[in-house]
Amino acid sequence: MIRSQARPSPPAPVVASDGRRLLSALPSTLSMKNPGSLSLKPLYLTSLPALGSGSDKQRGFSLRRRAYEADRSEGVPVPVPATEEVKSEAAQKVKIGIYFATWWALNVVFNIYNKKVLNAYPYPWLTSTLSLAMGSLMMLTSWAIRIAEPPKTDPDFWKALFPVAVAHTIGHVAATVSMSKVAVSFTHIIKSGEPAFSVLVSRFLLGETFPASVYLSLVPIIGGCALAAVTELNFNMIGFMGAMISNLAFVFRNIFSKKGMKGKSVSGMNYYACLSMLSLLILTPFAIAVEGPQMWAAGWQKALSEIGPNFVWWVVAQSVFYHLYNQVSYMSLDQISPLTFSIGNTMKRISVIVSSIIIFHTPVQPINALGAAIAILGTFLYSQAKQ
Repeated sequence: MIRSQARPSPPAPVVASDGRRLLSALPSTLSMKNPGSLSLKPLYLTSLPALGSGSDKQRGFSLRRRAYEADRSEGVPVPVPATEEVKSEAAQKVKIGIYFATWWALNVVFNIYNKKVLNAYPYPWLTSTLSLAMGSLMMLTSWAIRIAEPPKTDPDFWKALFPVAVAHTIGHVAATVSMSKVAVSFTHIIKSGEPAFSVLVSRFLLGETFPASVYLSLVPIIGGCALAAVTELNFNMIGFMGAMISNLAFVFRNIFSKKGMKGKSVSGMNYYACLSMLSLLILTPFAIAVEGPQMWAAGWQKALSEIGPNFVWWVVAQSVFYHLYNQVSYMSLDQISPLTFSIGNTMKRISVIVSSIIIFHTPVQPINALGAAIAILGTFLYSQAKQ
């Protein structure tokens, strides 16, 4: 005689907070080989129309039920604990702080060694070329030994990068020429006027409009740069014009970069590496034409005789640190907003100006320092107004 086992009644459905019906104890996975191991996961029933409706009567009350497990992507999202969010935000702030500190430190070291090299070896075209060559060599090596993943590029990428590289090359050489003629602090004071060029070019060439606060922020920038220029003890027109041309070139570099690199999936580090390589190809023939190997060889021997073997270390250091500080700045753009980057760039310029004045004992008049402070304050106000 076979006894029929009483089957347990199915669990009553529970309505979830979002209105979906939840069968809380219905097993979603049955293992016939090992019935004891049941995966108990809540199932959601969706698309369950009300019984007795006209459409159901026409279909003979046939119901279509779509069930899915709660741990799948359609399930109820699990809230992240507040403590984890706080830890994540704190970790991101620490990461940004490390980026900024590294960026500023590398930039200060570069400017110190760059000025040392230019004082002993006044050939800014070759110095600029060596900086790009060292960076290109470092990145090619890192790609070859797989320290960094090489970028996947196509002809359209290089076509879009070309005008960016032209502007980058002009800005780089012009800034180096400026620092070969004037103090590092003066070059960076004038370069703090870059936002004024950015607004003027965007307004008159691109037709962009800005709020009144942006235009007002240009007043202390232009006024501060002018005050610093007219009170500079060792003013040089070539050095002044080099910094101004560098400002204009870097504004166009940023414009071309925004327009041409939309939709390009290349990391900041690899993007700057490709930019350095293309700029090197553009700059090399012009450096040879303007200065030439004969001048370079004669100047090199003179610098070695006056400085000694340390001069070679200076050249290597300025080339390596130039690439590293630019690479870190482009990498930081992947992590922070343009506004935060702009503020960081302003603080970087302050650190370079102060450190160069201390290290090179640059004479500064109070009125000159006031002009620099006004210009830098204007740059900060500009970054806030652009928010």
